[in-house]
Amino acid sequence: MVPPADRPRRLNLQQRSRLAGEAAAAAAEVETALTHPADPRAAAFFDVDNTVMQGASIFHLARGLYRRKFFTTRDIVGAAYKQAYFRIVGVEDPEHVAEARNSALAFIAGHTVQELEEVGEEIFDEAMAHRIWPGTRALAQMHLDQGQRVWLVTAAPIEIASLIARRLGLTGALGTVAEHVDGVYTGRLVGDMLHGPAKAVAVRALAEREGLDLSLCSAYSDSANDLPMLSLVGDPCAINPDAKLRAHARAHGWRIRDYRTGRKAARAGLVVGSAAAGAAVAGAVVRRRLRG
Repeated sequence: MVPPADRPRRLNLQQRSRLAGEAAAAAAEVETALTHPADPRAAAFFDVDNTVMQGASIFHLARGLYRRKFFTTRDIVGAAYKQAYFRIVGVEDPEHVAEARNSALAFIAGHTVQELEEVGEEIFDEAMAHRIWPGTRALAQMHLDQGQRVWLVTAAPIEIASLIARRLGLTGALGTVAEHVDGVYTGRLVGDMLHGPAKAVAVRALAEREGLDLSLCSAYSDSANDLPMLSLVGDPCAINPDAKLRAHARAHGWRIRDYRTGRKAARAGLVVGSAAAGAAVAGAVVRRRLRG
């Protein structure tokens, strides 16, 4: 019987050991890949949320902006609910994605591009850096080491997507473009979110511009929403896939990699417990604000 005081430490050690094993396995894949010469027409495209990073990048951004008084408690509680849904169910609900990301972009209205970029650097260090999946990071590095270019493709704001790409040493990013006039955000989008079919359009346009052969390219995502992008390339890979994407990948012989530490049993206990705790914290915040 493990003493209660030792249980968190043991769980933490188990998680760290699992991550170490996953990173080592990915590194072995890198070693194998490096025996094959690179083709300059080949590149790789990575989704961000739950593929490169645990959870939703826009939520981590929104929480960091809230702490800096960009918006209200009511706004962040709504975002917290959608993040809990995403973590527990493991599937992106298109309606929640649209509401969360459009709302988050609306929150930056009146702020400058420079301000978001500067705050984004702080938020990355505080809330995002330690949530990068080591296995996915190793796969991205594999492509870089082969001389290939690597782009992130995400519905997150292009400023944040570019920041994540830069901090990971990647080539660049494709992301949602928020309208700004004279360097100040209006709260509106230029076009629509870069989500679902829009990602495939962006990747195809980039490939034409950069002289890439999509049949030689790779793409990585966790969500069936990204099937249009994954189906464009010759080497699609499902990372931490939702049920629909996992089934599709198996049926089509695609690679599957799962770097999550909490699988079905853990998600039924630890993750749900974390979500409940998060909801309790959010409720406490609201109560304090109402009393104040």
